[in-house]
Amino acid sequence: MTETSQPATRPGNPRFSSGPCAKIPTFTLDKLSDAALGRSHRAAVGKTKLKDAIEGTREVLGIPADYKIGIVPASDTGAVEMAMWSMLGARGVTMMAWESFGAGWVSDVAKQLKLDATIMEADYGQLPDLSAVDFTTDVVFTWNGTTSGVRVPNGDWIPADREGLTICDATSAAFAMDLPWDKLDVTTFSWQKVLGGEAAHGIIILSPRAVERLETYTPPWPLPKIFRMTKGGKLIDGIFEGATINTPSMLAVEDYLVALDWARSVGGLQGLIKRADANARVIWDFCDTHGWIANLADDDATRSNTSVCLKFTDDRIKDGAAFAQAVAKRLEAEGVALDIGAYRDAPAGLRIWCGGTVETADVEALMPWLDWAFNAEIAAQ
Repeated sequence: MTETSQPATRPGNPRFSSGPCAKIPTFTLDKLSDAALGRSHRAAVGKTKLKDAIEGTREVLGIPADYKIGIVPASDTGAVEMAMWSMLGARGVTMMAWESFGAGWVSDVAKQLKLDATIMEADYGQLPDLSAVDFTTDVVFTWNGTTSGVRVPNGDWIPADREGLTICDATSAAFAMDLPWDKLDVTTFSWQKVLGGEAAHGIIILSPRAVERLETYTPPWPLPKIFRMTKGGKLIDGIFEGATINTPSMLAVEDYLVALDWARSVGGLQGLIKRADANARVIWDFCDTHGWIANLADDDATRSNTSVCLKFTDDRIKDGAAFAQAVAKRLEAEGVALDIGAYRDAPAGLRIWCGGTVETADVEALMPWLDWAFNAEIAAQ
């Protein structure tokens, strides 16, 4: 294929960013017309919408009735930090990392909280030895590495009788992967990922074991107001009933409620998983039939179905980083793929978002363009 023989079909939506991610396919601004704008989030209308967002999350994700769900500031990052600063230090800690965000949690625990944690790391494309995790300690890990495209295959490696808590960053996994709630004590995500919501809000989900930790342990360091989930040794229940710690965007809340309705319309969680799996399968099959590109994940069982990370493997490529950037730039210039360059800390390559808000037909339409851009850049070297 030459540079001039461009594919005839273009993706209907070229937005393949890994966050903020593509809006739901049916999105229009008029769907937000019922937003409680200019109203207090503490007024009845605001409380009702926040409560609906919490219970809609529980319904679609199948979260147990005795788990607490809260809407918190600062996206998934805020939710993870809230959990770590509020709960760690009661016992030993194991920190797991195989991509940049997990590495960030390691740094915060070691350098900011100054805990003597056991650190289990793996290179991009790999997982640490899950069988070697000590669950007498608290364990912090990402379910899906957004910047590496590597996920844990399931929750079988987490024992039911663990002594420590599991704190799971599931921001690019929630609504696209089956999460075993009985194995997760703290789970966090941001609705700007798989449901394509607006950024800046996080979700934190607490098991009864996590609530017990909060009510029986006081960390030795000061806690900022936005991290405090207890008062007088008791959980602040209001946080988990819609009384947020700080003022939320009611426009963003409305957008999330619309996305939850759309999720129900496509079959709920299982429908969303099927959509993500179908999207990722298009890219996996493309890699299987093109020798110059491969999934960054070494093991097929750990390949992400949302943040699909790819590496170029052709021996003719002289500068991997420059080549990958040129391919991404060429595709963006043609308006067929936006924001698909690898994360800045990740190995050179591409990252194509395949969560459920992306249409499979658009991923299929992108693949010939990827072939075209690759060959054009090879010819231009």
